[in-house]
Amino acid sequence: MTPPTPPPTPPPTPPFTPPPLPAFPPGFLWGVSASAFQIEGAVDTDGRGPSVWDAFTKEPGRIKDGSRADVTTDHYHRYREDVALMARLGVGAYRFSVSWSRVQPAGTGPVNQRGLDFYDRLVDELCAAGIAPVPTLFHWDTPLALEERGGWLERDTAERFAAYASVVAERLADRVPRWITLNEPAEVTLLGYGLGEHAPGKRLVFDALPVAHHQLLAHGRAVEALRAAGAREIGIAASHSPVRTAGGTDEDRGAAELYDTLMNRLFADPVLTGAYPEGWAELMPGPVADDLKKISAPLDWYGINYYNPALVGAPAPDAVTSLAGIALPPDLPFGLHEIEGHERTDFGWPVVPEGLHELLVAFRERYGACLPPLFITENGCSYGDEPDPEAGGRVADVRRIAFHDGHLRTLHRAMADGVDVRGYFIWSILDNFEWAEGYRQRFGLVHVDYETLKRTPKDSFAWYRDVIRGAGDGR
Repeated sequence: MTPPTPPPTPPPTPPFTPPPLPAFPPGFLWGVSASAFQIEGAVDTDGRGPSVWDAFTKEPGRIKDGSRADVTTDHYHRYREDVALMARLGVGAYRFSVSWSRVQPAGTGPVNQRGLDFYDRLVDELCAAGIAPVPTLFHWDTPLALEERGGWLERDTAERFAAYASVVAERLADRVPRWITLNEPAEVTLLGYGLGEHAPGKRLVFDALPVAHHQLLAHGRAVEALRAAGAREIGIAASHSPVRTAGGTDEDRGAAELYDTLMNRLFADPVLTGAYPEGWAELMPGPVADDLKKISAPLDWYGINYYNPALVGAPAPDAVTSLAGIALPPDLPFGLHEIEGHERTDFGWPVVPEGLHELLVAFRERYGACLPPLFITENGCSYGDEPDPEAGGRVADVRRIAFHDGHLRTLHRAMADGVDVRGYFIWSILDNFEWAEGYRQRFGLVHVDYETLKRTPKDSFAWYRDVIRGAGDGR
């Protein structure tokens, strides 16, 4: 294979430069994020097995632009080029995910050494560049063979996940300072099994609740396995949104509380307090009391993925029938409403930086002494800015700069108000395959031409580089 061309020199300081950010504390960790299925490609290479997302993308109508992730950014072959870009950016950490199907093609049984070798090489490359590797063990891409046996509806998948975690940790734990067990179990539960908009495409609505419990059990069992293998700081990355009430009736408040429980507390409470919200344990399968002891194994830190708040009230005729293109069942016990008065990303999500402060303060108040240090493990925005040939190919994504500037100012304010946040990871380092959207949404600091795979750092890349240089690149 012809070696990849060196990455282009990042653009100079962009023409749109917000005022300097307030100073973050020494050691604050600046990072970027990505996930295996979205960037690696090489789906049939070196013994990788199929995942649920490989199967999902082949079903007509599942992906909005009809695309697949067989190549995407080809990070599997171009990881050295991408690590070199991260080194130029100056980040202290790279949050990536490990493809379970690449390491264990059937989700259990024999280990694919060639797949494990890839992550070994990636970790070495990152360490050589002075970038801390932060692997996520599961970012939605369940091995297809496990899904065909019931997937996350089956308790046994949690045990298979713990065995897989041991395999990865035994190879990488000597060089990895931080680990993430699961990414966004709420989305797998609700979008994958509840509403059918993500893989594996099941529409079980509230019958998907066993998926939530089995993922949480997998998290707890993986924490045990990681510690046994000598892994150091361990956390989880969960999506959370502050929930605002639409309307002033008791029904509105009750509906908002239910939504907050379903999207936030159902996943955070068991991990952080060892208990489900009142009334929910009875809906979960298995020996729940014993499982909760494993689920609540002490963590070193907790990761929050934040994008925007939710506005929720009682079911009403003016409630939205779809959210970010996802069709909602008509008989939900709550109604979702658009948040007005804010700019929107190309995904249609409202840009509400103050929601991050709202969320972090609420977490501190709700969990108190149970709450370990926090990391913002995802925060990002989709804007489709393209290279401008009249400006030498420059990608002037000023809206992305404004987005992250606003969120970092809000984050700093939450820290000043006493919330212990240790780091911030931008989603994402590269434009990539955006799940059911295909290639229609671009979140990256680096533009990717999907025909040529050329990487072009955007103006936001230069801005973030300057932020890190000014603040120090906490490791």
